[in-house]
Amino acid sequence: MIPAASTGRRSERRWRPSAQLDVALTLSPHRRGGGDPAWRRTPDGAIWRTSRTPEGPGTLRVTASRGEVHAQAWGPGAGWLLETLPSLLGAEDDIEGFAALLARLTRAGDPRQARAAAFVAGLASRAAGLRVGRSLRVFEALAPAVLEQKVVGREAWRAWRFLLRRYGEPAPGPAPEGMYVIPPPEVWREIPSWDWHRAGAEAVRARTIVNAARHAGKLEGTTTAASSEEADRLLRALPGIGVWTSAEVRQRAHGDPDAPSVGDFHLPGIVGYALTGQKTDDDGMLDLLEPFRGHRHRVVRLIELSGVRPPARGPRMAARDYRAF
Repeated sequence: MIPAASTGRRSERRWRPSAQLDVALTLSPHRRGGGDPAWRRTPDGAIWRTSRTPEGPGTLRVTASRGEVHAQAWGPGAGWLLETLPSLLGAEDDIEGFAALLARLTRAGDPRQARAAAFVAGLASRAAGLRVGRSLRVFEALAPAVLEQKVVGREAWRAWRFLLRRYGEPAPGPAPEGMYVIPPPEVWREIPSWDWHRAGAEAVRARTIVNAARHAGKLEGTTTAASSEEADRLLRALPGIGVWTSAEVRQRAHGDPDAPSVGDFHLPGIVGYALTGQKTDDDGMLDLLEPFRGHRHRVVRLIELSGVRPPARGPRMAARDYRAF
């Protein structure tokens, strides 16, 4: 590792990961739809991301070349962003343990498990640079996850864009136009009801985010929980935070490779079809993922990236718009 260096108002760091790394693939879960004010990929291949760190707002630009990551950061949070860069990019992710698990399952006596493991191993080889990283920013992952509860993505992302542009602050440094930093928890607590309405977020989701903002300090502390189960318990102690939202947060903020998103509208069908050729429900999905315990979210992510989908049948879940009421 080359130590972080400061150049004027810009700080820089170069870091060489121990294994193949796809920066865009690893950071893409933090992107909340097209036009996300906190995430951007520019034509030169750089990933830009904003964050509200413990030291203040910051902008991070990440590129990779010849096995080395080059990061630049601006703003009061620049030092923190560079210090935690390896965690964000999955330096602690147990890829070797996952490979060993797949090898054991492939040699297992259960033909179904062996076939599933061989299939997943093929997916992993095609996405060899994927890592499950840790942003270490819990409220930053929780607020958009709550907006995504029980709605289609474009409805949630519309609300996210509106709220960041209205209540966030412009990204520090030479960030691409239109990038903003998520508002601090104290600002979320003061958003008036009419702006939640204008965002298209009904009272239930608004109350959940406002309450989470009141407990933001405790939320951030869950990144040091003794186990994934303990982090899940602490997150779900908050009203409005269920199994799905907890998993979505732990995937991003805690870097939990074993947090599958139970309760997702489409996911069980996708996982079931990929592993058996038949759609299934949440219970069926968990049964299929059980042999991969410790890496269940990673397996789901690989399946999603593969593009394997069941035939489209029936009506799609419609986007709602409360703003006209």
